[in-house]
Formats: sequence, structure tokens, C-alpha cells
Amino acid sequence: MLFSSIIFISCFLPIVLFLYYTIFRFSRSVQNIFLLIISLGFYAWGAPKFVFLLILSVLANWMFGLILSKVRADKIKSRIIIILMLIYNLSIIFVFKYLMFTMKNIQYITGLDFTIPKIALPIGISFFTFKAISYVIDVYKEKGPAQKNPLHVGLYITFFPQLLAGPIERYENFADQIENRKESFDDVSAGVCRFLVGLSKKVLLANNLALVADKAFKLLGTDDLSLAMAWLGAICYTLQIYYDFSGYSDMAIGLGRMFGFHTKENFNYPYISKSTTEFWRRWHISLGSWFRDYVYIPLGGNRVKTKQQLFFNVFAVWALTGLWHGANWTFICWGLLYFVSISAEKAVGLDKMESHSVLRHIYTMLLVMFGWVLFRADNIVDALVYLKTMFVPGGGGFIDADAIVCTKEYIVFLFFGILFSRPFAKKLAKTKPAQSKPAQILYVIALMVLFFACISYMLKSAYNPFIYFNF
Repeated sequence: MLFSSIIFISCFLPIVLFLYYTIFRFSRSVQNIFLLIISLGFYAWGAPKFVFLLILSVLANWMFGLILSKVRADKIKSRIIIILMLIYNLSIIFVFKYLMFTMKNIQYITGLDFTIPKIALPIGISFFTFKAISYVIDVYKEKGPAQKNPLHVGLYITFFPQLLAGPIERYENFADQIENRKESFDDVSAGVCRFLVGLSKKVLLANNLALVADKAFKLLGTDDLSLAMAWLGAICYTLQIYYDFSGYSDMAIGLGRMFGFHTKENFNYPYISKSTTEFWRRWHISLGSWFRDYVYIPLGGNRVKTKQQLFFNVFAVWALTGLWHGANWTFICWGLLYFVSISAEKAVGLDKMESHSVLRHIYTMLLVMFGWVLFRADNIVDALVYLKTMFVPGGGGFIDADAIVCTKEYIVFLFFGILFSRPFAKKLAKTKPAQSKPAQILYVIALMVLFFACISYMLKSAYNPFIYFNF
């Protein structure tokens, strides 16, 4: 079930909120059980056969956490449990996400002819598996208590606002809120506003920009892709993936607040960055910090004796980041692109530079956009052909009718897409006039207008998938 669907907005969410704040209001434990059941139902709506895999993941990691809490004083036993936990979780994600990819590559390299099984990818497996690993490691590091009640672990891993596409909330941030969160009218109203902002990002901006990006990438291989259309498609996809994923994160954070949960931010205007290092401090923050805390720092982080070791640590993080996004060489190369750029920036100290901010911003945005072309393409060859067309016009020439028509039809979405990718609204909200009562009333009216515009688009448009559901 999508957050940006009529059934979620008109039925699922109102009913869940009503029951949570009325019939189940008398007991925190009952509210938690209700949220857990609802979360499993939410997952089963789109992937009923995989709900048992999700339950198995909850029970297995609850047991790992429980055993770990009893043997924590023994370092060897603790490490054995951590290794077993990693083998269990990574094996599951390997079978469902990477086995077919691995077998295809073995087949290609060796020339052997064997049958490759078709394995369906459980939606959200990368997200809920990383949350499960976070639970056990945080228990090991004593950053949160081992839950004796498996329902609490279940609520943390399956909480429906974060289940399908994050943010990958840490257990240490979530643990205390399971029992001690305090709901308030301010939280609910702020959550509703945040949800509507995210919904508008997704439905009005991401979905419309996606139509141009899809058109450009579909022209690949037809010899009809012009240089102008290639740039327009790349720019639209750059904006689409930002509004698609940050919109989802806004909706997830807003939904959490409606139930009293406070989730850390996942985006911080990444397209104002002046280096790719800064970009990754602002983009998908929960994933970046996950790899930093659970991979980079355990490998030694910056505190290593040699530069070779430092570059290996950075390489490991970015190879895994690319691989996390999908079983395709395009994702691995996309991750390695950031390994090269971030390593180069570390070597020349670009991230600490204060001069040439405009040039550094242009460099960053070009590299990020080229990276998104690689990310969006079906394979490496398509990505290279697309990138070549951005500089050397092919059969489509410099500009064609598609580029002109798409620019005219979607110029408004491009304008607002670029405008709101910068902290324009955030700065405006902090001014005194914006905090006055008339301005706040206008803000609510604007959100209502956006809401009805979203409903209108959702009713007439069939395009609504979230990009990060594939991961």
C-alpha cells in the first residue's frame, strides 16, 4: 500500500488514527500491539507471502538480542552471536536480492549452462534487514536495552511508516519511545502538515518530472535522443529522485509524529552541496550514518596508520553502498564513482575549502547528475550511451521536438523543483512575518490547496511508484 494512494489516505490512515486515539487509548501496551498488527497488515497488503519472512526476521533478531544480553560479559561469546546474527541476516538478503545476480555473473564468466531460479524481491528487505542488524548491534554496544518482549522488537522493525523505504531509524533512538512516547495535539498537527508536504513533493513534483525522465531514457537505443532531451531527462531525473525519496521520508516522519514517534531527518537539502562529501552528509542521512557507524568506524575509520588503509575503508563503504541499492553493475559503479570522488576530495582537501563555492557547487551537481544517469540506466552500456549523448549529439541532433514540447509542458514543475530543492521555504518560515497568525492561516490554506491538487492528480494519474521501493 502506497502512502500516496487514495485507499491509504481515505481509509487506512483515518481508521488507524481513530482506533489508536479512541478504543486503544487506555493502554500503551495495547496501542503498541495494535500498531504492530497494523504494520504487518500494511506489509501483507502488497506482499502477503513475504509477511512470514518479516515475522521470522523479527523473532530471530529478538532471540539474538536476548542471548547477547545474557552473554555480553563474555567477549568471545558476544562476538560469536554477532557473527551468527550477521550471517543470518546477510544470508537472507543475499538469497532474495543477490543470488540471481551472482549466478548470472558466474554463468557469464565460466560459460557454464545452468538454470537460474527466478526469485521475487520482498519489498523493503534492505530497510527492515538493516534495522534488524541495528537492533542487535545497539544491544551489543549497550546503546539500548535487549527487549524481553518480542512485540517491541517487532514494532521497531516493522513500524509501518518506516517499513518499506526508511528512514533506517536506529534502535537507540526508537527504544525509549516504544513505552515512553507522549502524543500531543501539536505532534499530530505537525505530523499531518509534514505528511502533506511529502505528499505534494511526491505527487505534484516527482511524478510529473518522472514523465519527462522516463521519456528521455526510453529514447535510448532509438537514435532519436537529442542532446537537449538528454540533458532535460537527466535534470528531471535528478529532481525526481530527490522529491520521490525525500517526499516519502517526509511522509514517514509525519506519520511517526502522528503516533508520537520522533524520527531523525533523512534529507537536508543535498542539492546545495559544494562537494560530493557534503552531498552524502545531506542525502539519505540514515543510510550514510548506518554505514559510517556499523562499517566505516569498525574498520578503523579515519584513525588508521596508512592512507592505503583509509582508502580501503572508504572503498568498502562505497562498494557496499552501491551494492545495497541493487544487484546490478550500474549500482556498484555508481557507488564506486563516489568512492573515487570522495577519495579525491579528501586528497586535495576540497571539502574544507572556502573559496570558489560556485565552481565547487557546479562540479558537485554535474557529478551527482552523471551519477544519477548511471543509477537510472538499465545497464552500463546504456548509461555510457546516454552520457555520450549529453555531450555529442547523435541521431536526434542538438534539439528536437520532444525537448521543446517537454520543456513547455513541464516548465512549471522544473521551476518549482529547482526552487524548493534549496532552503528557500525553510528560511522564509523563520522570518517574523511568516510566524504571524495570518501567515500561519495562509500556510494551512496552502497545504489544503496542495492536498486537493494531489488528490486530483492521484485520481487521474496512473504513475505513482516510489523509486526506493525497489531496494
